[in-house]
Amino acid sequence: MSPRVGISTSPSHLSIRPARVRVPLHGGPKVHPVITRATLPLTVLLLSPLVTPSSAHDDKEEMASLHRPDGLKWKDGPPSLPSGAKIAVLEGDPAKPGPFVFRVKVPDGYRIPPHTHPKPERVTVVAGTFNLGMGDKFDATKTEAMPAGSYGTWPTGMKHFVWVKGETIVQFHGEGPWTINYLNPADDPRNGKK
Repeated sequence: MSPRVGISTSPSHLSIRPARVRVPLHGGPKVHPVITRATLPLTVLLLSPLVTPSSAHDDKEEMASLHRPDGLKWKDGPPSLPSGAKIAVLEGDPAKPGPFVFRVKVPDGYRIPPHTHPKPERVTVVAGTFNLGMGDKFDATKTEAMPAGSYGTWPTGMKHFVWVKGETIVQFHGEGPWTINYLNPADDPRNGKK
């Protein structure tokens, strides 16, 4: 049976009276609960934990993660980058499989020789100017300036090189592990360390 709603049309007010709904219970008598506008939101609120997915089964509690510039913990950059780089990991672990976000801060004039990455690279320039060039030979005159606020992405295996103007902070995000492969092994800072 469909619910019935009564409407009063007296000259002094217009109101909606509660609707009576017949709800048959499995094998039990027919019940006539009254659902009003006031009790419906409360009913939904009380029953929602029973019908919505819950992460209470997880060992980890989901929480917001906020990273303000003045609260970042900068560490020496990874050995795969030329010296002078600082890194702050914001999410995940760039050395392991899974999503990551990290920032790299480098001084004015910093350069990264021609290299590739085995996964797409996604870069947002936070401060300074990130100059990106494509190809297998470093040529600062053949770069595209990416000022603060710029975003760029390039595909797996694209040969590129970088130099910066002013202290520059760049944010990288993607799927780990993040790695860099220099075209000329002599450019790889890891090869000079023993």
